[in-house]
Amino acid sequence: MRRLLLLAPLLLFTVGCGVVPSSEDEATDAAREAATHAGELLYGQRPRTAEEVGRSASGIDGVEVMRVTGTSTHDGDGIDVIVRTSGSAYNEWSDPQEVTVRRCFAVRVSPKSEWREDPRDVDCPEGPPLTFAPPPEPPQLPYEELRAKLPRVPEGGRVDEAEVRRTLAALDLDPAIRTEMKADDGRVGVLLSVKGNGFDPQDCLLARVGPGATEVWVPSRIQRMPGEGGCSVANALDPMPAPH
Repeated sequence: MRRLLLLAPLLLFTVGCGVVPSSEDEATDAAREAATHAGELLYGQRPRTAEEVGRSASGIDGVEVMRVTGTSTHDGDGIDVIVRTSGSAYNEWSDPQEVTVRRCFAVRVSPKSEWREDPRDVDCPEGPPLTFAPPPEPPQLPYEELRAKLPRVPEGGRVDEAEVRRTLAALDLDPAIRTEMKADDGRVGVLLSVKGNGFDPQDCLLARVGPGATEVWVPSRIQRMPGEGGCSVANALDPMPAPH
């Protein structure tokens, strides 16, 4: 009877080996979950280049980007990012200390991807993780300069469209800043804008020169969303009501 009692814990452990995952398996599952989380953060419908996706992935805590394939999220099957993550686990029955593993997974980024799509187990590419230069800063729209230099027309006066045009030309704007002007009913509307990505609010600056008033302003965030029409010369001439 005493021998049976001594063997009982060993029998329990032996039987359990078939159903209880090893620490390495559990650590690998933790690494896979980290890759799945990275896929969640990269998920989205906005078009992005391979460099943009790689840069975003490299900024996720606990993720190393080992390889990026594809040209953009909306070309073909999208972009595959091979990420390296780590996971840890500890089984008091079999391990004297915590087990930590580093594994690589392929995460697909495409408008066809599914939310929490399972990453694929892959071999880790040789070499160090990829690094990415910071994205270029968009040009600053010259709010103060535009407000200071646009002509002021007295009440009852006449706006000189050519003078407004010369003022814009003298600003020596960054080539990435688009300008548009339109005259209507004795007033001149001005739009300065930077090309958006079609998903986030666009950067733009509006101005209106009229007898008795020269105004410069930035439309609200809601109006600058794609499809809202806030970044238009029409909104400069006849501003939309403020959102409630």
